[in-house]
Amino acid sequence: MDPAALGTRLASSLIAPALKKLLVQEGPGAGLTDKPVRLSGPISFRGEKRALDDAAAERLARALVTAAADTPGEVPFPADEAEPLALALAATLSALGGLTMDDVQAARLDPHTLARTLRRAAPASHGLSADAGHFLDAAVDEACRQVLQFFTQRSTFVPRTLVEQRRDEAELLAKADELIARTPRADAADTAFEERYARHIADRHRHLTIYGIDLREAPERWPLDVAYLSLEATAARRTGTFDADSGTPGTPARIRAEEAFGDGASRVLLRGEAGSGKTTLIQWLATRAAADGDRVPFVLPLRTLAAGPLPAPEAFLTAVSCPLGAPAGWAERVLAASRALVLVDGLDEIPTAERNRVRDWLLALAEAHPGNHWLLTSRPTAVRPEWLADSGFREVLLPPMRAADVATFVHRWHTAADALPYETALLDSLRTKRDLARLATNPLMCGLICALHRERRGYLPTGRKELYDAALSMLLHRRDRERGMAVPELSEEAQIDLLQHLAYSLVLSGRTEMSREAAIGALERRLPAVAAAAAHGGAATVLRTLLLRSGLLREPAADTVDFGHRTFQDYLAARYAVEEGHALPFVQRLAEDPQGEDAIRMAVAHARPGERAQLLRELLARDHPRLTLLALACLEHATALDPTVRAEVEHRAGALIPPRTTQDAKTLAEAGPLVLELLPHPDGLDDDAAHGVAVTASLLGGLEPAGALGVLRRLRGHPSLEVRRQLAGTWSRFPTEEYATEVLDHLVRSGLLITCETEEQRAALAGMRPWKRLEFRGPHALRDVVGAIPDPGAVRLVYFQDNPLAGDLGALTVFPALSGLWVAGCPAARGLGSLAGLPLVDVTYGHSDFTGLSALNSLRRLSLNGELAVDSLAEALPTGAPLDFLFLGGDATRDTGLRGLDAWPTLTTLSLGRLTTPPALQDWRHVAALPALTHLYLNAAFFTDQPESVEALPELPGIEVLRLAALHGDEDLSALPPRLPFVREVVVQTAPGVTFPPDHHARLFPTARITVEQR
Repeated sequence: MDPAALGTRLASSLIAPALKKLLVQEGPGAGLTDKPVRLSGPISFRGEKRALDDAAAERLARALVTAAADTPGEVPFPADEAEPLALALAATLSALGGLTMDDVQAARLDPHTLARTLRRAAPASHGLSADAGHFLDAAVDEACRQVLQFFTQRSTFVPRTLVEQRRDEAELLAKADELIARTPRADAADTAFEERYARHIADRHRHLTIYGIDLREAPERWPLDVAYLSLEATAARRTGTFDADSGTPGTPARIRAEEAFGDGASRVLLRGEAGSGKTTLIQWLATRAAADGDRVPFVLPLRTLAAGPLPAPEAFLTAVSCPLGAPAGWAERVLAASRALVLVDGLDEIPTAERNRVRDWLLALAEAHPGNHWLLTSRPTAVRPEWLADSGFREVLLPPMRAADVATFVHRWHTAADALPYETALLDSLRTKRDLARLATNPLMCGLICALHRERRGYLPTGRKELYDAALSMLLHRRDRERGMAVPELSEEAQIDLLQHLAYSLVLSGRTEMSREAAIGALERRLPAVAAAAAHGGAATVLRTLLLRSGLLREPAADTVDFGHRTFQDYLAARYAVEEGHALPFVQRLAEDPQGEDAIRMAVAHARPGERAQLLRELLARDHPRLTLLALACLEHATALDPTVRAEVEHRAGALIPPRTTQDAKTLAEAGPLVLELLPHPDGLDDDAAHGVAVTASLLGGLEPAGALGVLRRLRGHPSLEVRRQLAGTWSRFPTEEYATEVLDHLVRSGLLITCETEEQRAALAGMRPWKRLEFRGPHALRDVVGAIPDPGAVRLVYFQDNPLAGDLGALTVFPALSGLWVAGCPAARGLGSLAGLPLVDVTYGHSDFTGLSALNSLRRLSLNGELAVDSLAEALPTGAPLDFLFLGGDATRDTGLRGLDAWPTLTTLSLGRLTTPPALQDWRHVAALPALTHLYLNAAFFTDQPESVEALPELPGIEVLRLAALHGDEDLSALPPRLPFVREVVVQTAPGVTFPPDHHARLFPTARITVEQR
């Protein structure tokens, strides 16, 4: 019989059935066998048997042999070997001196391991035949499997196994620690190199550089961490996102430029015009990644790489001349671990034919190394829209800088350049000079302006022409050359000639953009005159070059061409007009259009001295304030000019600037935003002129808020109360936070009332120095008012006007020093009595709920408009208050008349407004009884609507000051002089818009001083 077949037969057909007969099944145990048997059954185990002793092993062996011999069919061993076989099997099972849990754990629950252990320990079985030997081997293997199953069913098996596992783990950890200590880390070299590489990246990219500036003292480099400006960008939203503002998917999102990889993006195409900050952003991302250590940056400028084969990862560093030698395969390992930030700069700086090669190279890298971050920069027109969109690249655009970004850039530039004394003057110029502000729309141009301003010791050139000349040279030629790029395909002169031809076409047509077809047509007409450009190629090729490399011309939308800087369009158009001898027709055509002002100024700047005089006389001949002021603005560009013409311009403009009255200021403001840069500095101005300047700038705040703010900012330290009131009262015309920070917070507070109309203005109070006097106009809940004031102890006056939310005035008790409360147009206001504990001396109240008014015994001034609903003033007003001023208007005297007025012998001033119930004779008698009364104020309605009341007025010899309000000048005042015989001062306040001279009433009051206040 074949031994292998015999062994299988014995194991499956004989031993298992034999065991079933001898043993009873228990629980499942570890499931080491499909047919477990119970070794504690017929074999005499008592209780929970925890070991297999020698006697049990022998009985089991004999039973197994007997059962196998009695099985029908061929006996697996000779009959005469049954006894020796049983003894040999018993000896094998008992070879370890009885099987215990220790033997099971030592065998790691492996029946074959246990069988091998028993066989090695068992005595040799001599004299057995081959069949008997095979039966013995099979019987031992199967018996060991059942024995192990038996032990896994014991209650001590799990605890014992856990102990053994803990021991094994401890031993394994100890050996692992020893192995780690003896074996150097595989990535130790990479880690050490990355630390050196991070320091190299930080050192190499920690400075900003502006190329193409040739200034003696302005620095070319600034620390990146000081000068970097976080710019706003627009980005295509990721698939599946939702725009909460528009409610539509896929609309552009506004982000900070350094957050380009947000929203789950790992591939970014960053577009931006020349000088918009693309390379600076790459420097920032690289240095931040090196500092944070989360990603390894690779900065790859294409102008350096494109000259040869584009590098594989292992050549990234050598391709950019990195002086560090990386461990073999390091870059590949970084990319494989998805830890790389690959920054590829300047797609527009390589030839058009090379760009698809770059795309294929970049996409191959990105696909081969997923999980890394990839950024590619380009000017907007270098490649078509969505050039990489189908490859998962998110498009991010750097738009022109906003005014706030410009201000931040200027501050950081001056900080980095150690030039802070020049910062304020430059900011003022950028705010008030519109053409300069239009130029400062990206970091490159802002840097040029800052550098030139510092070079001139805080002054920009007398004429802006020098600034534009420097900017053009930088953009058209020097910047590319100094960055190491190839010489431009078109010379600077050729580019300027073609660009100014396009600009002239745009300005004459009154447009700021043209179609691509129109641009090509204009260039075709000009190319024959520009030999260098004509040799370069056709008009379409030239246009592509100008769009890509000039930094001036751009394609903001499909089939649309314009100048990125409108000021360059005006500059170039004016230059062309002068060169072609068309300066005068050019100015004549643009004179009536306010949009042509900058082009006219540039024409004067380019013109020769004789032409300048002719152009300025043309402007003066129109005899219009705006054009007269435009001529004045042109003088800064006219370095050489006939002195007679200069004097005439200055004389004509001097009648307009500075304005000395409110009306003059309004007239001047009608000339438009041009006025802002012509308004004089407040130093040396008297109060009237300074106030006129403030009014003019305030009125222009809606048209040119940045420029107007620049003018008002210069006035914030003026001591005049009227000037400060104008500055405080024009807040609503300007950005809330900016105006609060730049102007309001610097004002001297005395005599000022700050008005909050919006929630934003109310919130801005927390960021300013405390205001003592506050007005809240419109709906403001009192709890919000209280919460908005950071120092309640500083508040002295609160004025609520037209506020339907003003309810229980008891909320104001948090202002312990409150001395004034004015409430008008607040129908829900109530609770005056709860304010009795405050030091109130001045209350104006215009409603019917006067409950608690009589408790305010500290009052000295009181103004009332609502109906008191009592019989006498003494019943509603605080008789214990030392009033010296009382105003009554509207329905205040409907029920009371003036009865009870003599309860306040301290009263010195009585003011009577437009009363619905005029005083009768008996009412005036109460007035006559006031011993301290010296001032009487009357509204014009007494003379127009209620003359009978004036006729009833008795003689009041104590009145020294008479004030008449809202007069039109035609009222009959003849009844007053005999009744007020000792008046020494008459103040006449006109109705709004009405004017008349002070001597208009002189004959009525020949001995009094008369003053007219115009409204």
